[in-house]
Amino acid sequence: MPGVLEGLTVIEFAGIGPGPFACMMLADHGARVIRIERPGRPGRFGDNGNTDILNRNRLVVELDMKDPAAITRVRELVREADAIVEGYRPGVMERLGIGPEVLLADNPRLVYGRMTGWGQDGPMAPLAGHDINYIALSGALHTYGQAGGKPQFPVNAVGDFGGGGMLLAFGVMAAVFSAQRTGKGQVVDAAMTDGAAILSAMTWSFYGNGTWKDERGVNLLDGGTHFYDTYETADGKWISLGSIEPQFYAQLLDKTGLKDDPEFARQMDPSAWGPLKEKVTALILTKTRDEWCAIMDGTDICFAPVLSLAEAPSHPHNAARGTFLTEGGMVMPGPAPRFSGTPAPVPTLASKLLD
Repeated sequence: MPGVLEGLTVIEFAGIGPGPFACMMLADHGARVIRIERPGRPGRFGDNGNTDILNRNRLVVELDMKDPAAITRVRELVREADAIVEGYRPGVMERLGIGPEVLLADNPRLVYGRMTGWGQDGPMAPLAGHDINYIALSGALHTYGQAGGKPQFPVNAVGDFGGGGMLLAFGVMAAVFSAQRTGKGQVVDAAMTDGAAILSAMTWSFYGNGTWKDERGVNLLDGGTHFYDTYETADGKWISLGSIEPQFYAQLLDKTGLKDDPEFARQMDPSAWGPLKEKVTALILTKTRDEWCAIMDGTDICFAPVLSLAEAPSHPHNAARGTFLTEGGMVMPGPAPRFSGTPAPVPTLASKLLD
């Protein structure tokens, strides 16, 4: 069955990280994504050696962009496309002769998606950077980490993928929707710094209304409380608790045997969080992760074990939903979100060479 984006054609200029992630999302749901690669890059075709999940479901054209004939071919492809995605530094596409002015003249309905760290303008626009730098400048990185400790970056999920690729995928589809109504394409300037900032919108709300201290590990959602944090278990594994609402907190106290301790009635008193966390820490250490699962699974405590990459695919909930799948011998996340009428096709790792 075709995906929800069947009929959409996207030209992708090969890159790493957020651009491929955006195009993976589009391709997962049925878009025809043609990826332009440099010639002779090994291990991309067929199942053998093709292990980049971000590049799944692609058609590939090999073009040497230094060859004028390649530029002509790109312009031919773009004339029939709905969108392009590129992740070069500002000015590179213009120097190649395929910047927005040229390609929008060829195809006025074209959506020109641009993925960068700092954006297309501003004093830092031409500079190199990575996820860690973009989330640092946005203010997001400052909020991640334990009290009194250094900032802890969440691998490259916030800049590259949430604030980068997913933002670009949204921007491209929003602009395609506009082009379908107006007949006019446009440039989508997706910057990871902007994306990391907007992912922190709720934190900025709390900060603005005075309920968030501008320091790490002392707030409601950053590990400052005893009821919203991770805890080590007796076997060296971990569990997560998120018992914010009173009814969920009451279940936590009941299942842990803490309901008779009057100090735990001070749930929302920040001055009590430190001592109460020490008590919860000591208690959780008395049982294994599986023992706590037996106690808390199936309740509204807002509980889950902290699973490793090796463990997550086989958890009963993930298995029931098909959250992960295996393709070409590799375990990978399946397409998301889910569509009731046009479910995503089963992805394939093997790229196909487009004639």
